Amino acid sequence: GLPEGDRDLVGARERMAEAIAELAPYAAERGVCLALEALHPMFCADRAVLSTLGQALDIAECFPADQVGVVVDSYHVWWDPRVYREIARAGERIAGFQVCDWVLPLPADPLLGRGMVGDGHADIPALHRAVDAVGYTGDIEVEIFNADVWAADPDAVLATAARRHVRYLA
Repeated sequence: GLPEGDRDLVGARERMAEAIAELAPYAAERGVCLALEALHPMFCADRAVLSTLGQALDIAECFPADQVGVVVDSYHVWWDPRVYREIARAGERIAGFQVCDWVLPLPADPLLGRGMVGDGHADIPALHRAVDAVGYTGDIEVEIFNADVWAADPDAVLATAARRHVRYLA
């Protein structure tokens, strides 16, 4: 995100790209691939300056794919009209695929507005088909930040997640 009082979003993105350029060789020497994750634009001010998968790829493509990749997070990218073209462009750079759903109404803290796959508005099966089509074979991470889910019985949450995985992702 932007430092307090800063309005220079373009400059923040440039500084972030410079930091990746500095970190990528260090990470590569240690066998680590950096993964850039775009967050929904509503988080630009306080969490992340990359808002689209395309922006993340513009930076990642400056480096070898084994050094800098991208994460496809359904919560953050489902709305983007270019998301399927960008997933195709990402190809082997996809370092992670995270799933949850965009549910309404959003809570006071929108970061906690993620729902179980199938409960919201994101087309998770289509996103899954797209990452599959480019050869992604890594883990599918269920990432649900939601106070109601956290307060629920863990066994019930796990059972629901497993059922939804079979229904929407298998």
